[in-house]
Amino acid sequence: MQANSIGRRQFLSGIAATAASQALPHRVLGQTNRIIGANDRIRIGLIGAGSRGTEDLRSALRQHNVECAAVADVFSLHRERMKHTYPFIDTYDDPRRLLDRKDIDAVINATPLHVHSKYFLDTLSAGKDLYCEKTMTWNIPEAEACLRAAKASKQIVQIGLQDATAGSLLDAKDWIANGLTGKITMVESWMSRNTKHGVGQWRRPIPKECTASNVNWKLFLDGRKLETFDAEKFINWRLYWSFSGGNTAENMVHQLAWVIEAMNLPLPKAAAMTGGIFSVRDGREVPDTISVTIEYPNDFVFVWQSVFNNKFYGMGERFLGSDGTIEHLSGSNNMITGPADTSQDKESEENAPGPVRYYPETLNNPNGTPLLGKNPGENHMAHWVARLRDRKQPAASVELGYRSALGVHMANLSYRQKRRITLEEALAMPASAYLSH
Repeated sequence: MQANSIGRRQFLSGIAATAASQALPHRVLGQTNRIIGANDRIRIGLIGAGSRGTEDLRSALRQHNVECAAVADVFSLHRERMKHTYPFIDTYDDPRRLLDRKDIDAVINATPLHVHSKYFLDTLSAGKDLYCEKTMTWNIPEAEACLRAAKASKQIVQIGLQDATAGSLLDAKDWIANGLTGKITMVESWMSRNTKHGVGQWRRPIPKECTASNVNWKLFLDGRKLETFDAEKFINWRLYWSFSGGNTAENMVHQLAWVIEAMNLPLPKAAAMTGGIFSVRDGREVPDTISVTIEYPNDFVFVWQSVFNNKFYGMGERFLGSDGTIEHLSGSNNMITGPADTSQDKESEENAPGPVRYYPETLNNPNGTPLLGKNPGENHMAHWVARLRDRKQPAASVELGYRSALGVHMANLSYRQKRRITLEEALAMPASAYLSH
């Protein structure tokens, strides 16, 4: 563990160098050379200043008349990093202190998955708008509670499902709505990555500063029974069921939400998931090799496959219809949890990021012509900020967050119980079914 640890100075200097090139420091609260109308200025707070939260904040600060007032994180090293980059912000170890502030309009919730719902609900209770990272919640009961709270609230809530504002989605929706695909009975999708031999995907080095005295362990646990501080579980929480939903919650959720929105799918009927820890056995609990099938009541199945030991096919989706096929090859396997190793990728048309495409089935659509998607879409964070101002419903709505979370959790419950899980069974499962055993 010592060999993999990194020092505070090295950690801070590396992050600061990256942030300095991407962030807009003149938009951080406290700078005096800005002239912003009081009615236009939006002050945000960040809860969870890990890698994803840091990038979310950078993206938010690129938007017009947005400034950061405060950051909350249970790890002192994360707070020091943010203070180093944004000297004028306030930092807290307890997010409740941030939420108590009356000068903060909106909150970015980029905490580990197991506390998403806690700060989702606390943010709405504090009367603040919310950007909540995906997957919306750690389990189904929390998803239902968040959906109810959002519907009862006047606050704007957007989920971090970035493809919901992508141009490729608008193209696919248009083609499907206009009947170009005919009857779609299946979408096949995949997400593949690789690492060097013996190196587990997602595993992160543990900083030497990650000690009990530097982490608010009780807040992190949120009631979970793990009394002794565990640096491994704190840093690598994605690998353990009590804190994570595994790769379905980290990556499949994006592709599933994209399909749900494109086809306006109802709630799923059942789910089945198989796989295991086959790539690197490094003590993790969540599987690295996965095959998921989610059944829907309208004669349709969503299929997703993922491996962590081969990246040749990257990531994509194909809508298989009687009259045509929609193909979306993103050219990337970097959805959310950090860049994959792309040092050996060849520059080719197949690997380059590309738009969505339509191909007619000549048997049933002899006069059809191939189409190339051209809708530019919208930056996801820019979309959220625009909704904060105009108070319209975001594209990545709480409803979409709920529906995609259902699929994720039904798949995981199926894997852990080694059987097909129906929607009714999943809705009746207690929170304890999601914990590590």
